[in-house]
Amino acid sequence: MSQVKEFSSSLSSGQAQASTYLDFIQSRKGRRPARSDGKQLFPTADEKMMRIQDIIWQIADTNVPILITGESGVGKEVIARAIYEAGPNPQTSPFIAVNCAAMPSTLLESELFGFEKGAFTGADHRHIGKFEQASHGTLLLDEVTEIELPLQSKLLRALQEKEIDRIGGSAPIPIQTRVIATTNRDITKAVAQGKFRQDLYYRLYVLHIEIPPLRERPRDIELLAKNFLQDFSAQNGRPSLHFTADAMERLKAHKWPGNVRELQNVIQRAAILSTSDQITLSNIPFEGEDLPLSSDWISTLPIGKSLRLIETQFILETLKHHQGNRTHAAKTLGISLRTLRNKINEFTAEGIDVISPLSGRSGL
Repeated sequence: MSQVKEFSSSLSSGQAQASTYLDFIQSRKGRRPARSDGKQLFPTADEKMMRIQDIIWQIADTNVPILITGESGVGKEVIARAIYEAGPNPQTSPFIAVNCAAMPSTLLESELFGFEKGAFTGADHRHIGKFEQASHGTLLLDEVTEIELPLQSKLLRALQEKEIDRIGGSAPIPIQTRVIATTNRDITKAVAQGKFRQDLYYRLYVLHIEIPPLRERPRDIELLAKNFLQDFSAQNGRPSLHFTADAMERLKAHKWPGNVRELQNVIQRAAILSTSDQITLSNIPFEGEDLPLSSDWISTLPIGKSLRLIETQFILETLKHHQGNRTHAAKTLGISLRTLRNKINEFTAEGIDVISPLSGRSGL
């Protein structure tokens, strides 16, 4: 831990040079974490992910910004939560996640920094922003590269000065909030294109964790597939569900462009399609492939219900599965976020209860 502190204190104006960071990470390779006591923060059988877990134990007590990068669906929020869980007070300190891609800039500013009563039309009360809500805890900025440039400058000031200004406020407010940012984009390319501030990039790049895609973690495929199936089985009262050997081989052979999120969706779909205790080869269609239209499969369909009712139930269950996260639910359903929102508006107008996005961990 002392080397982590030395590394953090040696940074000047947040401009962590890549070589310095890589030297720091190289020095941690092969070292056992000081505080883990064998506890696993997330399920993995992959050496690279185990190394990430070791690094998490080393940096969990630091209060510097952390940047997590990787393809969509690799589990960036899982890693962010693991950092939080490995910290000193996960039971008492808050963890708050904001999906920066799901809100327009004006709304995102209000959500992050809050506003005073009367700050603008409709501001009939004081609103405490996410930075303050996460005080002495962790604030996750999911998809940080989607923040528009004007708001990036305000975020940079919050990170540098450790204080924020509520909209309409008269004085800065000190904060003690650790920021973890994630992105699935090439952030250096965004900087080069002028879409992301270079100084903000340096400030976020104090500590960096790159998560490898699932196709580079073949040992994790079987482990995660079994975990997802076990979870689904427990939730749906089918504890004896298991994979046949050829079904597991099919999972291992797939390239998983959607990474862990795709794997989870495939397992959930396979479990629904299965008419026995076995998940077979025919139960595992990937995107673009035809569903198996055997008479056994058709017999499991809710015949007698209207297509509208089936669609409504399916959308509501998908939202529930993603804990209210509209962005993830839209991806699972294969529709745009705008289409999903229109459907939700229809449901609400009909008096149908829809799970709130605040119930989820990644916001809207």
